[in-house]
Amino acid sequence: MSVFRYVTVIVLALSLIGLRPGGASAQEETDMIAPETEAIMARPSTGGAQTLEDILARQRGEEVDDRFRRIVTGDADSAASIAAQLGTLGGASDPDLWRAMRYGSANITATTSGPAATVLMQDGGMWWLEFREGPLQKYGAYLLGGTVALLALFFLLKGRIRIDGEKTGRKIERFNAIERFGHWLLAGSFLVLGATGLISLFGRTYLIPVFGHEAFSDLAILSKWVHNNVSWAFMLGLVMVFVMWVFHNLPDRTDVNWLLKGGGLLIKGHPPARKFNAGQKLIFWSVIVLGASIAVSGLSLLFPFELPMFAVTFEKLNAIGLPQAVGLGTLPEMMTPHEEMQYAQLWHSIVSFVLIAVIFAHIYIGSVGMEGAFDAMGNGEVELQWAHEHHSLWVEELEAKNADALKSATPAE
Repeated sequence: MSVFRYVTVIVLALSLIGLRPGGASAQEETDMIAPETEAIMARPSTGGAQTLEDILARQRGEEVDDRFRRIVTGDADSAASIAAQLGTLGGASDPDLWRAMRYGSANITATTSGPAATVLMQDGGMWWLEFREGPLQKYGAYLLGGTVALLALFFLLKGRIRIDGEKTGRKIERFNAIERFGHWLLAGSFLVLGATGLISLFGRTYLIPVFGHEAFSDLAILSKWVHNNVSWAFMLGLVMVFVMWVFHNLPDRTDVNWLLKGGGLLIKGHPPARKFNAGQKLIFWSVIVLGASIAVSGLSLLFPFELPMFAVTFEKLNAIGLPQAVGLGTLPEMMTPHEEMQYAQLWHSIVSFVLIAVIFAHIYIGSVGMEGAFDAMGNGEVELQWAHEHHSLWVEELEAKNADALKSATPAE
């Protein structure tokens, strides 16, 4: 008997007893089926295609086992020749190619360079758009509107905080020209950025129905140009303010007393304070911390795909367990370049809303809320009685320095 016949007989015998040449039984071979193939076999009615239930589940944000689609990207071994009708597709139909692109398994080349050049499709866009046009606008508007309403109510109940003592007419320098320049550079640029940012965020929803598409298009283009360029003035002002005033805004024991007495709102009179009281220090550090966060995320948006910041941040947060501790679960550590930009845009907007609300309170107390407060940044000089009432420790320090200077001065001969 030839060798071929011996092999044939052995194979037939193994088949009859339920074995395979590799020593695996039929059941063991079934167990070794790839999970992706198993997913397709579990859908005999659709041949592995997605169902309406799959589509609806994805739209509801539910997890869908998409292995049955992930692997349907063609078969290069069964490709027709290049002269045949589908030869250039490499054994894949157009839907196969698009699925490969969607799941990142396609061999893509691009004539342009950059991290996002070969990303043609990504699924993160819809949740970002829905959040941007839904909760972000809704709760952002509530925050700003609620802040204005509370300040108006406070003004109606409390009125303007007046100077208690008799005005002397004597002035004392509160801020010099450089300090005022840094303050107004930061304040003015932030107001412009806030206005143009709100136009960009709310314009499509609320301004297009009023002004029309063409008018809003011109306004949106101008707002974007102004926003991008004025941002540099904001960052410069932020650095100036930090360098000039960080020493005066370090916490000290007087801040505890000031906070316990509500800055004079809970008792008659004003608690002692240095150049900046506890309330102003809270404003200062809010501006520095939130402003720095806005600046960093803004730089990421000014230079798209070049300054990714969220994937690496989420990785570090997951490592220390902070998201899990607050019930957020594990944050995503792998993101497409577009998802990085979407997170940056949302973070930029959320932090900006919070800082705008803080600045509303600052503007109120520095204008109509307190008599004499605007003069500090208006012309740099304030009524001496106002300074004694609100920053008595600071005035005492200045008077002590002046007295020491007079004592140490040598009279002219």
